[in-house]
Amino acid sequence: MTVEAAPTRSIPRRDWARRVRSLLRGREIWMVGLGALVGVGSGLAVSLIGTISSELHNLLFGVHGERLSGVAHLPRGYFAPILGGVIAAIAGILWSNRRPQVPVDPIEANALHGGQMSLRDSVWVTFQTLIANGFGASVGLEAGYAQTGAGLASKLGSSLRLRRNDLRVLVGCGAGSAIGAAFGAPLTGAFYAFELIIGVYSVGNVAPVLAASLTGVWTTKALRAVSYALVMPAVAPLRLDDYPLTILLGILCAVLGVAIMRAVHLAELAFDATRLPKPARLVAGGLIMTGLALITPQVLAAGHGAMRIDIPAKLSIAALAAFLGLKMFASVISLGAGFRGGLFFASLFLGALAGKLFAAMLLLVAPNYPVDETLCMLTGMSALAVAVIGGPLTMAFLVLETTGDFGVTTVVLMAGVISALVVRETFGYSFSTWRLHLRGETIRSAIDVGWMRNLTVGRMMRRDPGTILADASLAEFRRRNPLGSTQRVVVVDADGRYVGVALTADAFASAEHPDEDAKRTVADIARWGDAPLTPAMNVRDAMRAFDAAESEALAVVDDLQSRKLLGLLTEGYAVRRYAEELDKARQGLAGGAA
Repeated sequence: MTVEAAPTRSIPRRDWARRVRSLLRGREIWMVGLGALVGVGSGLAVSLIGTISSELHNLLFGVHGERLSGVAHLPRGYFAPILGGVIAAIAGILWSNRRPQVPVDPIEANALHGGQMSLRDSVWVTFQTLIANGFGASVGLEAGYAQTGAGLASKLGSSLRLRRNDLRVLVGCGAGSAIGAAFGAPLTGAFYAFELIIGVYSVGNVAPVLAASLTGVWTTKALRAVSYALVMPAVAPLRLDDYPLTILLGILCAVLGVAIMRAVHLAELAFDATRLPKPARLVAGGLIMTGLALITPQVLAAGHGAMRIDIPAKLSIAALAAFLGLKMFASVISLGAGFRGGLFFASLFLGALAGKLFAAMLLLVAPNYPVDETLCMLTGMSALAVAVIGGPLTMAFLVLETTGDFGVTTVVLMAGVISALVVRETFGYSFSTWRLHLRGETIRSAIDVGWMRNLTVGRMMRRDPGTILADASLAEFRRRNPLGSTQRVVVVDADGRYVGVALTADAFASAEHPDEDAKRTVADIARWGDAPLTPAMNVRDAMRAFDAAESEALAVVDDLQSRKLLGLLTEGYAVRRYAEELDKARQGLAGGAA
């Protein structure tokens, strides 16, 4: 007798996702494992992207075995930036016809969308970055690295229907591990995630983020992929005089960073003024890059090769100023023309040049002063990167992992904090959040505020407030609303338009003067007629309106022109709902999967 085997049943995808979520909530170690898995994926992506970029440089410029910006003369490929502009323009036209929306980057995703990103859009951003960098535009690959790592993490987390906070942490794992893998610096990658992508460092997110960054670095090293490991000369023992100098250099780098960010916007406005269509601007940007490459190849790509050459080289003040100015101009033109890419490594390179120029000028002014050129380069590199990218701890750990010198790291961290403070007080944005600001967003970090935008006045208001006509007598008001029945009544005109809010206490206080009371109407005691709320306001806007009006309740109208009454919102209820949603956001429940 034959026994038939029981048919195997495949477990539905939703059941697998539910089981994984149960494991993640039950024990934190599973979230660490998921972060490590994301790190491996990011490391593989970084290895692939870096290899493709290197091969493009070899194919187009003939720089076999060398960094593109580090060669003295290009064997060929001077017109590659123009070709890159043409390809980027054609690809952009084809893509925009299919997906006209702007791709969401990791910071925007975590700040506004609970970590939700499109993997397809992330691949598109990475492709744009590869075309720009691979064909010589003065931008780095770091934006593509972070976008791909975060996109992979978001896709994995969304497929598992992770809670909002868990998904945000996983996106930080993806972006941070990608940066760590690119530089071979796990602490740098981890704090990039904490400071720039997640927006906060906590005990709950440190283990998965560190696991992701470590596995990302190990993956790229196992594959012997191209990395951006920095090599710096040894720093002399620190002296007390070094501290005020590094503070001054940090301030100068902050000013330079703000100038670079504003210059990119001015370059965009300049291209707008030409009335060239966006595809043609890319070609024009490539043409300008070709002209700059004829002066020096150091302006091409991110500048890894140029930095390796310029750090140990003995350069005059004129040469340093020329390289600094040309690289800044090349980066500004590339981004202003529409090439996609980042300023992470470019800001490190420019900061190192600025630090070296600062040391050279100090020696010119005070020849006997024992200035340490390497310390100035490290300080400038970190301070300018903090000004442009943000994250003083990220850049401090990059210096630590580069030099292994804790003393230098403390000085560099101090300069980075000073730079961040100056930028925050004078400008208010990093390069990423400044780009979002130009699009109309107001976020200044990756701290989760998306839930706050969803908590609108329209969702919180009471829709059936008591009303009374503006021309009703105060006696009528008192008859309809005796003491103790209500604190306030909304006043409207005959067409239902908002006039103000009448307090019951004011109506009864008027009865103490019968002669005046007989002549007055409800409109005479109505308050806050010029301070209504609208349904689209979020809870933060509403709280500001309560403070400005010095009122405990405000009416809600459809818009400020028609002023049709919709409801009433009290400050106490708004505060309570804000506290509830804030508590949910801290627990990772707001807007997330159940």
